[in-house]
Amino acid sequence: MKLHHASRIATATLLTWLSVCAHAADPAAPAADLSGASERIRHTGEQLQADIKKARARLEAQKAQHEAERQREAERQREAERQREAARQQAIKEAKDREAAQARARQETAARAEQAERQRQAALNAKQLEVAKQQEAQKRAAEALRKARESSDARAFAEDDQEAKRLQAKARAAEALRKARETAGVRAFRD
Repeated sequence: MKLHHASRIATATLLTWLSVCAHAADPAAPAADLSGASERIRHTGEQLQADIKKARARLEAQKAQHEAERQREAERQREAERQREAARQQAIKEAKDREAAQARARQETAARAEQAERQRQAALNAKQLEVAKQQEAQKRAAEALRKARESSDARAFAEDDQEAKRLQAKARAAEALRKARETAGVRAFRD
């Protein structure tokens, strides 16, 4: 029930009760008593209306306070949700950054490994080429020695034989050095 209707009902009930009480009293009551009772009824009605206005004002203030509290709570919840969302977004960004850094590190490692493999292959090819050149030089020297033996006399053969032996010794020394480098590594013989 609304307060406005309640105040009207209370006023009507009070007036009815007072009039019944007045009639129940002495019928020959003086007019002054009636005017005093009327004044008290009017004063009581005004007091009731003032109390109702105060109660209504308190109720409105309480409603406003509850609404303000509800709005503050809703704002706190929205702020907490914004903070949770910001933290979630930050975590996602950090995870993406970590993944990107790991991917870069893997790519750099793979590139270094590939470069090292290319360098190793180039060094191996260079060694093989050097060995092939040495073998070719030995073959040419042996062929030249064989031809020289066939076409020259014994004296020339002896000189050529010494030259061939010197070339063979040189080839053997180069082969021994190559094998030593292969077993000990190229770095051991760098100056």
